[in-house]
Amino acid sequence: MKRGQVTFLIIPGGEHKVRELKLSASFIVLIFCLFLGGLAATAFLASEYREHRTHLGILAELEEKNRVQEEDLLLLMDKVARFEERIARLNDFERKIRIISNLDVSEEDGSLFGVGGSASEEESTESRLEAAGRSLIDEMHRDVDILLQESSARERSFRELVEYLKTQKSELARTPSIWPVIGWVTSEFGNRKSPFTGKREHHNGIDIATRHGKDIVAPADGVVSKVEQDRFMGKLIWIDHGYGVKTIYGHLHEQSVKAGQDVERGEVIGRVGSTGRSTGPHLHYGVMVDGEYVNPRRYLF
Repeated sequence: MKRGQVTFLIIPGGEHKVRELKLSASFIVLIFCLFLGGLAATAFLASEYREHRTHLGILAELEEKNRVQEEDLLLLMDKVARFEERIARLNDFERKIRIISNLDVSEEDGSLFGVGGSASEEESTESRLEAAGRSLIDEMHRDVDILLQESSARERSFRELVEYLKTQKSELARTPSIWPVIGWVTSEFGNRKSPFTGKREHHNGIDIATRHGKDIVAPADGVVSKVEQDRFMGKLIWIDHGYGVKTIYGHLHEQSVKAGQDVERGEVIGRVGSTGRSTGPHLHYGVMVDGEYVNPRRYLF
């Protein structure tokens, strides 16, 4: 055997001859090194594979989180868009109420409301998300801030409307708009021939003829300002409804209220009679506005 050489004997079974396999020591060392290198490479690849799998798991988790965040952003944008649409409808509703109520309508109404809304076809929500996520979030923050300002402005405006409508309701409740008694109008407001003297005179109310003792009701809320006996008008009641409006009831058989008493629309204040200068049972009904007598029919439904 040569030096630096290794001989391997291969002894087969049976009657086969023994064979020799001679390999140099350097070749054996090379094979051994290759084996070790293979083991090292396998271990490295296994480590890389495990790390790669870990990274893939983290990446999948991040992608899932990103997907959920995008869905949340889309949902939030949809809510903001719907919120904007509602405020737009409120702006329109407020403007109509102001026009109907004869309140000032500012030319700048809704000026804050100039952003947001659904994305256009050229710039869909998805493309905006893909193009600039952070920019989109910043824009949404700005939109929400503006919507908060707009909602505060609408709140102030609607408070003003509510106060106005409360005043209108109070004024309407104090407007004499129902008949104080149901009967037949025997004498209208204005110039007429006096049933006593035959001369022309100004009649400052209307005469409503009906049966004796019939209930007379207040045509609106108010305060009884006078309950008196008059030579010509007989038993008389005055009601102050505020806003410069007063109503007068004459020739009563009975006065059911006292001066200073609060009365409501429909409340009984007296009964029809024929006291004072009268030709028969009836109610003299007068309406005074800012100290001047006006035709009561202007206020009667």
